[in-house]
Amino acid sequence: MDSIFKALADPARRTLLDSLRAKPGQSLQDLQGQLDMTRFGVMKHLGVLEEAKLIVTHKKGRFKYHYLNALPLQEAIDRWVEPLLQQPAARAVLNLKSQLEGTPKMTKPDFMMQTFIHCTQDALWHALTDPEANAAYNFVSSTCTREGNALIFRTPDDNLMLICTETKLTPKTRIESTFEPHWAGPDVPLETSRFVYIIDPQGDNCLLTLEHYDVPAGQEGVADGWHRTLAGLKTWLETGQAVKFAPLEAEA
Repeated sequence: MDSIFKALADPARRTLLDSLRAKPGQSLQDLQGQLDMTRFGVMKHLGVLEEAKLIVTHKKGRFKYHYLNALPLQEAIDRWVEPLLQQPAARAVLNLKSQLEGTPKMTKPDFMMQTFIHCTQDALWHALTDPEANAAYNFVSSTCTREGNALIFRTPDDNLMLICTETKLTPKTRIESTFEPHWAGPDVPLETSRFVYIIDPQGDNCLLTLEHYDVPAGQEGVADGWHRTLAGLKTWLETGQAVKFAPLEAEA
């Protein structure tokens, strides 16, 4: 927690975070032009932010792309702010085409997130692949069922919300899946994207990385949904409590 506040104390680092929030996946060259300092100076600031887990990076060829990782900030908010705002049991709302055509083109992610979870590798794998577990921590879904390699999520009123179809599994380490949203209803054209879970066991903990690719225009809000889902996953694995980090308006 100290490293988070140290990182946020510098205005240059806050400028970098603001820039990555507005435009995820920028390179060092992209970011350097936004600050009146040397390349080395920008690299030092990025190093502090990466050490605090406020940014995560994706390397592709000679380039390294940077992404805002808001989960540590959410955890700080959860620690002090959220208990003052609401009751514990009801928390606020904090291309299949590629699969069919062959191996998807490996572009850089549209956004990335990382969080440490105090659990075993087996427990995290189970939580990510088991339908009942998914229903326990997904921020809005009330049920989740499995049909083959597809996880099907439904809302409390039994409307189809989301289908995630696993396309490649590396047991206990990596899950590649399509992301097929249905919450807009049958009259809205269906546009799928894809995401990857990466599990890195580290002693008694696991580092979970999420990468989401090919997010269609108009679906940028899925990043907020991931923040809420991963917060629910972490809480569920570490405390055993099924907490729905759903939007405040969802309680009305």
